Amino acid sequence: MADLKKRSRVATEGLDRLPHRTFLRAMGLDDEAMAKPFIGVMSTHGENTPCSLSLRPQAEAAKTGVWAAGGTPFEFTTISVSDGISMNHRGMRMSLLSRELIADSVELVVRGHAYDALIGLAGCDKTLPGIMMAMVRLNCPSVFMYGGAMLPGEYGGKPISAVNAYEGVGSVLAGTMTEEVLHAMERECSPTVGSCPGQFTANTMAMVSEVLGLALPGSAMLPAVYSDRLALARAAGATVMRILREGGPLPRELVTRKSLENAAATVAATGGSTNAGLHLPAIAHEAGIRFTLDDVAEVFQRTPLIADLQPGGKYLARDLHYAGGVSAVVKALLDGGYLHGDALTLSGKTLAESMRTVKGPDGKVVRATDNALHRTGGVVVLKGNLCPDGALIKIAGLKALVFEGTARVFECEEDCTTAVREQRYEAGDVLVIRNEGPKGGPGMREMLGTTALIYGQGMGEKVVLLTDGRFSGATRGMCIGYACPEAAEGGAIALIRNGDRIRIDCNARTIELVVADSELAKRRAAWQPRQSERLAGALEKYAKLVGPANLGAVTHSGAMEWPLERDGGTES
Repeated sequence: MADLKKRSRVATEGLDRLPHRTFLRAMGLDDEAMAKPFIGVMSTHGENTPCSLSLRPQAEAAKTGVWAAGGTPFEFTTISVSDGISMNHRGMRMSLLSRELIADSVELVVRGHAYDALIGLAGCDKTLPGIMMAMVRLNCPSVFMYGGAMLPGEYGGKPISAVNAYEGVGSVLAGTMTEEVLHAMERECSPTVGSCPGQFTANTMAMVSEVLGLALPGSAMLPAVYSDRLALARAAGATVMRILREGGPLPRELVTRKSLENAAATVAATGGSTNAGLHLPAIAHEAGIRFTLDDVAEVFQRTPLIADLQPGGKYLARDLHYAGGVSAVVKALLDGGYLHGDALTLSGKTLAESMRTVKGPDGKVVRATDNALHRTGGVVVLKGNLCPDGALIKIAGLKALVFEGTARVFECEEDCTTAVREQRYEAGDVLVIRNEGPKGGPGMREMLGTTALIYGQGMGEKVVLLTDGRFSGATRGMCIGYACPEAAEGGAIALIRNGDRIRIDCNARTIELVVADSELAKRRAAWQPRQSERLAGALEKYAKLVGPANLGAVTHSGAMEWPLERDGGTES
């Protein structure tokens, strides 16, 4: 095993490492354990969200797999910020920022302790891309594992989730639902631990982890509470040891332009979260690959929508699991010629080779590509004079794809939410929320609280909500986010005035501010950046470093290599 300690030997070998070994012995390690490769087993386990409560047992199982395969595991944890609990208040500014902090913290521990390989377990929305970003940045033998989605609740004989509760608040405010019914739903909609059960951000990025090849097949849609997850976690431990022995495939061999396009295609094919348009460029950035929102848009446009998943469709992650999981989607897309079959997977096989024995789609949860729900993907990138660098909308489930309306402008999310709660808007409005981008927020808040109120009031497709902030993967309706450039950078969204006309055509993928160029030029000349509140702490650092959303809202310059250290004749 000594030759597998490519990095950890710097902490264990030689006379001058005797003090290091004393600390390892204090943790119960003996000579045999120290002679084996050191494997980091990290998770976002914590008691701040149901998404993470299933991770500790899975981490323990992964450690068992590492031990059995000849490695010495070291468990550590990092933070998570629950989107569900931080939603619709200032705490949401911390959500996207947490993605960067997670990636940074994993890097610090793995580099600081010179671990030879890494298993990462994630549950809540930003924890998945954060850990995948760290794996690609470190480029050490790695296996990603999602903690799984919760089982849906049931009310009135129908499956429900937290999204029904969010939208129920709007229904109560509109007088179409009683508070008694809503409180009854509240108690039933989230019956187990795990992430939200629809094709929202967590499940979307779990699917991405499989398609990129960073995760074991079958791991994304298996519910959090199913015991099979413990067997999968043990297999993850064995797999990371096999990769360490064989020398690969490493994360940057897996995350390539072809695999990124495959991942974008599965997001489009399943009507996945618009947040993938932010996270895929960020993961690519860690590999030194320029993969922008324009690249995502190209894939979305050429990929059909074939999976009937919530929030735009009928079914949930558990249903997709029983219909064949991610492999059913991949198989259908491969058969239709929409994926690069020669992309590499965690097993060392190509994607096409790994799908040879997989059954085709069931025709209900997942359709064949020649019987698609929509000829293009369930997520669309819009461009025009209003958003020249792009904006994202989820069209899965929408009845109308063209809209023209009158702008009603709000300078922050709270102002718009108050107006919506008091129903101070009307059909035909385009509700504009600006100053919520990565820099302008700062933090690029999600707007599920606001969009769910609109939908619950029965106005989901009668108005448009446009923002330079983000939307939850659970958002549905005419909701356009990630508008680039953002208002804080002088984007056209900063120039909109009440009463302006805005035209959206999702078929043509356009979004236009119907104002003369000369008038826009006058407004731009007079525009001044909004005076933001004084910042300190993490938000201050983030606002200074973060880049634009269409490039992933990243905070550093890109791919880096593990430096060679020479100290006392030891190289790592």
